[in-house]
Amino acid sequence: MLRIALPKGRLFEESVEFLKSRGIIQSTFQEGRKLQVQVEDYEFLLVKPFDVPVYVENGVADLGVVGYDVLLEREPDVYELFDLGIGFCRLVVAGRQEKYDYYRTSSCLRVATKYSRITKNFFLEKGIKAKVIHLNGSVELAPLLNLSDAIVDLVQTGRTLKENNLVIFEEISPSTARLICNRASYRNKKEQIFQLISKLE
Repeated sequence: MLRIALPKGRLFEESVEFLKSRGIIQSTFQEGRKLQVQVEDYEFLLVKPFDVPVYVENGVADLGVVGYDVLLEREPDVYELFDLGIGFCRLVVAGRQEKYDYYRTSSCLRVATKYSRITKNFFLEKGIKAKVIHLNGSVELAPLLNLSDAIVDLVQTGRTLKENNLVIFEEISPSTARLICNRASYRNKKEQIFQLISKLE
């Protein structure tokens, strides 16, 4: 039996529908209090998005569905097998409109984000010194209260930015859901994994 880690939240429903549409599972199931769910030949673990690579890398799950943004941030030691093409978002730099010129010309910025590694690397490549302020949520507040000059965050529709009078300064990367695999599982359960991948294709 393959054990698959699925992200709770926004991507969960899309992941389940996608697996059903490809004939991998016949019935859907809801996200609830139960964190281990068995559906036909698979056991699903429902975990926080940033924890999916942790479960897969450490062999607790054979496979996982995870956003590309999480892969870039965590850089886990796993195989990336397939771009599922669902859960499309963009990782962007955003801030207040009146700060745009400052952002464009400054060599030193304060940036609030939960994506510390991506942010450091992005600004390092641009030759900009970035003071990264790590926040776990509501990053949109940071530029409004002058905690930061900009934020790095994941946007889907951009509605939250708009509601907080923020605009996109620059796009870092698009992000879609990827299927990742534990390295040992790839060797030991190759046949089952390849059968699943053939259905995805």
